[in-house]
Amino acid sequence: MIRTLHPIAGITAFLTIFAFWTSTVAVELAGDHAEIAAVKLAILWGLIVLIPAMALAGASGFKLGAKSANPTIVSKRRRMPVIALNGLLVLVPCAIFLQQRASAGAFDQTFVLVQGVELVAGALNLTLIGLSIRDGFAITRRFAAPSQAK
Repeated sequence: MIRTLHPIAGITAFLTIFAFWTSTVAVELAGDHAEIAAVKLAILWGLIVLIPAMALAGASGFKLGAKSANPTIVSKRRRMPVIALNGLLVLVPCAIFLQQRASAGAFDQTFVLVQGVELVAGALNLTLIGLSIRDGFAITRRFAAPSQAK
């Protein structure tokens, strides 16, 4: 069961962050203040999906990888604390701060600066989670090309 839940949790976390990131960019480029505020509120509600998905992916990954010396598993294990800390110490506080500022109509330089930090941190997590998903597929040989017979 854990072998099924781990990739589902990881892909759910990736897609959730991707949705947050792309909706933020889209609304910042083409939306008005009310639409930005709506996206910021939706992102806060989306944390209800993201946080458990991240926790499940991390916990199941540590359980599956245990003390493996496989270099690919070691790389995945090293990424997870960075992903978790970036999420808990940067992304979640930014999401809360930006939602509060947006709901108050405070779209000032501080909002723009924190929005920039959030986008960079989100891109970092997308990259790291994407690398871990790629490595997971390589380990399990999911989606591997069939071997050619000679």
